[in-house]
Amino acid sequence: MDKSKVSVLWFRQDLRIADNPALIEACKDGSIVPIYILDDKSAGDWKYGAASRWFLFEALTDLNKLLDNQLLFFEGDASEVLIDIVKEVGAESVYWNRCYEPWAIERDSRIKKSLKALNISVQSFNSSLLWEPWAVLKKDGTPYKVFTPFYRKGCLVSSAPRMPLEIPSNINCVAFEGSKSLSELGLRPKNNWYKKFENIWDVSSDGVAAKLRGFLDEGLDVYREGRNFPSKKYVSALSPYLRFGMISPNMVWYAAISEKTSKSEDRNLDTFLSELGWREFSYYLLYHFPQLPSQNLQSKFDAFPWHKDPDDMLEIWEKGLTGYPLVDAGMRELYQTGYMHNRLRMVVGSFLVKNLLIDWREGEKWFWDCLVDADLASNSAGWQWIAGCGADAAPYFRIFNPITQSEKFDSEGAYIRKYVPELSKLPSKYIHAPWQAPEEILKDNNVELGVTYPLPIVDIKESRQAALEAFSRTKLQVQA
Repeated sequence: MDKSKVSVLWFRQDLRIADNPALIEACKDGSIVPIYILDDKSAGDWKYGAASRWFLFEALTDLNKLLDNQLLFFEGDASEVLIDIVKEVGAESVYWNRCYEPWAIERDSRIKKSLKALNISVQSFNSSLLWEPWAVLKKDGTPYKVFTPFYRKGCLVSSAPRMPLEIPSNINCVAFEGSKSLSELGLRPKNNWYKKFENIWDVSSDGVAAKLRGFLDEGLDVYREGRNFPSKKYVSALSPYLRFGMISPNMVWYAAISEKTSKSEDRNLDTFLSELGWREFSYYLLYHFPQLPSQNLQSKFDAFPWHKDPDDMLEIWEKGLTGYPLVDAGMRELYQTGYMHNRLRMVVGSFLVKNLLIDWREGEKWFWDCLVDADLASNSAGWQWIAGCGADAAPYFRIFNPITQSEKFDSEGAYIRKYVPELSKLPSKYIHAPWQAPEEILKDNNVELGVTYPLPIVDIKESRQAALEAFSRTKLQVQA
């Protein structure tokens, strides 16, 4: 290592020092100037939402501690800021780990071209995915559009994900004047909404390690079935840490595998690994179909007659006041914690799109602002899946019934009681559909429908039928 050589290490969605390929290679090259640039300009409509900005602030705080408070913070157009820094410090090379959002790919391509014109070496690495999206293709060279063959025939038969890398033994950081303080980036919301997150999320390297360990000890052995029950702690809840790169998918993949000696026969492990595969598939779709966040992948849905929301039903859904307890519990969990159990993401998404007939992009925007794990690939792919317009989507006629989903996956109402406390005293028999309870039961348990808890905003059967008829009309229009 030549300590006289200086390289710029640009942290992005890789906010860790363990298993960080760019960090390792930069440290081999000499001393580093570690930087983070908040580039809202390039991100445009997809700049971080409020909940993500809070999580990002905490993640950067932790990374700065890991780097002995030598991480430098900047704000602005990264293509301008980065080149100014390179010139100022006399760097000979720049290192970063790749991002896969369409806007980031375009920006990084421009930056790489500009730096090379200045005779600056640029090296980029994969630290976010198990398989590069361009490396997994069908035999005819086209991308997969269905998850199972993508994962089984494309990913699992290719080379195994690389093993996690060690932390560099020597990280020599160079001081640099002119950076901002982290607080000057304005990442924390102006109101105190985020305050409740602080008791829920330990946004630190120790916190993510504990989260992973807890899942391996308590959730993995029952994951296949247990992941569907929102009141149980059988899911990993690692998604925000993966989103900001506080842990790599490689670290999670091999940590899970190391728990099992007969992994090929373990259905719980296979199911969990396939969920990491779904994350890969979302990024894969975003890479090959960059219109994913804003356009129906199945163009026949372009003619679908979405409601323009004259009755403010979108806001009612956002606030968790639909009158369907499981839907309301999910929406309130989202707002109170910055997170929502995956089963509930499907239920509330189906309700918005198929029972209220509101465009999936409205739900996508709300999730983007409220989720600490808001991820352009997973969020947009998830909404297209539930709407039925994506690459490997649920059929449009698959409409989640929030009552039967509640009875099946929250039978005693534990999840509902936690997030819809006005119903907490109701017997389990009636908590899933309180309007079916006898008047004396409601009165005895301090529930007055339409006053203490709303009546259903739509009839579940009638709205389901309306959705199916709308889709049938759309099909006829397309065929005509």
